[in-house]
Amino acid sequence: MRPAGGRAAAGRIDLIVAHGALLDRVRRGVRLSDEEALLLLQSKDLITLGRLANERRRRLLPGGRVTYIVDRNINYTNVCVSGCRFCAFFRPPHSPEAYVLSTEEIVEKARETLRLGGTGVMLQGGLHPELDVTYFERLFRTLKREVPGLDIHSLSPPEIVYMARLSGIDVRVTLEKLQAAGLDSLPGGGAEILVDRVRREVAPGKATADEWIQVMRQAHGLGMSSTATMMFGSVDTIEDRVEHLHRIRSLQDDTGGFRAFIPWTFQEKNTSLEGQGARATGVEYLMMIAVSRLYLDNVSNIQASWVTQGLKVGQVALHFGANDMGSTMIEENVVRSAGVTFTAGRADLEHAIHAAGFIPIQRRTDYSEVGKK
Repeated sequence: MRPAGGRAAAGRIDLIVAHGALLDRVRRGVRLSDEEALLLLQSKDLITLGRLANERRRRLLPGGRVTYIVDRNINYTNVCVSGCRFCAFFRPPHSPEAYVLSTEEIVEKARETLRLGGTGVMLQGGLHPELDVTYFERLFRTLKREVPGLDIHSLSPPEIVYMARLSGIDVRVTLEKLQAAGLDSLPGGGAEILVDRVRREVAPGKATADEWIQVMRQAHGLGMSSTATMMFGSVDTIEDRVEHLHRIRSLQDDTGGFRAFIPWTFQEKNTSLEGQGARATGVEYLMMIAVSRLYLDNVSNIQASWVTQGLKVGQVALHFGANDMGSTMIEENVVRSAGVTFTAGRADLEHAIHAAGFIPIQRRTDYSEVGKK
């Protein structure tokens, strides 16, 4: 008769006993292979993985500091021609629910962010067939003029790829124009899973994995740093998730331009993928946080996605290798469209960080401490 919890117990034995050499390599900080990362994710040994990742984070980032940022997502439009199956936010161009915010509305949202103690804005929308690079050049120049002091951390690689094609110029020139207009850094949105088999199924109209990587490579080459993300738990496999991590680590080896890695789980409500397949669990999320810390040995900051997981799981993630709680999200519409309604202000995030046993530090998008230069 199989003992209760046999599957998890077998995973624990598999990791601790059968792979003692792997655990020794992890503890010594030896770079993990893709095969070893796969073994860790397959092990189901949540407690051992959490302990190892926590030890690694404390060695790399001593002092018990956990950062967070006060900023705002401004979804400048919900119009998108990509038609991603995992997205509940987008509308086709001629939908009665389609919108594009005016420049005045965007500037007012940015001013309100500054009044609330925010330090940056992240403009993200869709692949709008009428918004070319000149639109964003004018918008960014206006923001820098009207709301000086706010960081513009905006536009995902798929938006850049689409904008470049729409404007008849290449990606590098597009990034140069946007940077000159005031774009400070790029968010890692649109990565989903950097495996084209997965992308063809969930986001057939979006940039390929290679195109996402090339946008980031070009941005880093211009001195523009960025974040990297992963949305997992849709139609991807564990092997796909490891391939994604591999591509992030490889590019970071080349450029050093990623400030942080931010994994989160697919939220299915109101999407065309709702009810298809098994969603990633909280355990899988925490294991991904831990393996990200152990495998991405060249990325300093791992962010806990409390927006999709809730503050309680976010607190636990801080003991699984994460060192950042992300944004207060003064405004967020994309994940909310998928039925997720977790919210938190600055006091909530600071309390959660304190309660988890850490010291909260407000940062800017470049991870510098607010009030320090």
